[in-house]
Amino acid sequence: MPLATTGDLVGRAAPARSAVAAFNVITLEHIEAVVAGAESVHMPVVLQISENAVKYRYGRLLPLARAAVAAAEGAAVPVALHLDHVQNDSLLRQAPDAGFSSVMYDASRLPYAENLAATRAAADWAHAQGLWIEAELGEVGGKNGAPPLDAHAPGARTDPAEARAFVADSGVDALAVAVGSSHAMTTRTAALDHDLLKELSGALDVPLVLHGSSGVPDGELAAAVAGGISKVNVGTALNIAMTGAIREYLAARPEAVDSRGYLTVGREAMARTVATIIQVVARTTP
Repeated sequence: MPLATTGDLVGRAAPARSAVAAFNVITLEHIEAVVAGAESVHMPVVLQISENAVKYRYGRLLPLARAAVAAAEGAAVPVALHLDHVQNDSLLRQAPDAGFSSVMYDASRLPYAENLAATRAAADWAHAQGLWIEAELGEVGGKNGAPPLDAHAPGARTDPAEARAFVADSGVDALAVAVGSSHAMTTRTAALDHDLLKELSGALDVPLVLHGSSGVPDGELAAAVAGGISKVNVGTALNIAMTGAIREYLAARPEAVDSRGYLTVGREAMARTVATIIQVVARTTP
């Protein structure tokens, strides 16, 4: 199947009060698991490669990106590629030729004015290349010009008025908002601020994105989607599933040395996690 675009998938989900699940991938097993999980529930999905994942792969984007493109083109469901949490402009400029239809440009740790200027420049460039662009705000406008609170630090919240101004002035296509989730959570205990999400949804005319969704329980995720989240980012949940399955496999087989054995169960565990999360957030997505 030809590569889907993130903008199209999110654009179809948002009016239906549904969401597209987007999974961060690190290895070929992650990629295959995401595609298999999406195929098992007959739903579209987004494969995300983060700047950190590129650093892990010796700073080379293309090996993993080419694998993702091949997997997407061979999939039985629509699959899009998204370059996530890009801070390096050189990496940003590799996106179009590597098969990505979208990027998340992350200048959220800069003071507001610098974040806006950097994001505006990135958005202008991305749009000229046909890319859909997402950005992020946490608690904006630190006192006395200080950088804003990290968007996923405990207690960080996106201010609706500042978010509206940021979206209008930056020209981005989607905004990741801080409403109570945190990156790299290994327990599903996050409680979201649904009242704030309602305000943000009413204040903004672009799709809203939830980062750090691995730590959000199913009920909270479903409520967030009903409240206006149109793209749900997941990463740590895949690593938890993979690592747990591999640990169990090796504990039962201390003599095992063939990586295909434990990587197979790790990949299968990730695929089950993918299918479950997609069903929670994308029940009505075509």
